[in-house]
Amino acid sequence: MKPYRQQNRPVISYVPRVEPAPPDHALKVDGFRDVWQLRGKYVAFVLVGHTFRRSPAFSLPEAAQRWAMQIRQEEDIQEE
Repeated sequence: MKPYRQQNRPVISYVPRVEPAPPDHALKVDGFRDVWQLRGKYVAFVLVGHTFRRSPAFSLPEAAQRWAMQIRQEEDIQEE
């Protein structure tokens, strides 16, 4: 008899992408510090060290900014 689901399958969790800079075709969203519009969705880019961390795509710019603030707290990045 076949098992209903795959056993010992690894749990997939989101790991922020590391990029050298926000892409040229991304549009900065006015009123938000770290939010860019990319292909109709909102993405946050946070500078950590010498690279940017990219958030998952959100449908609301507020959600992307919250993600960015959380990354800043976790990485203990000082506000400019």
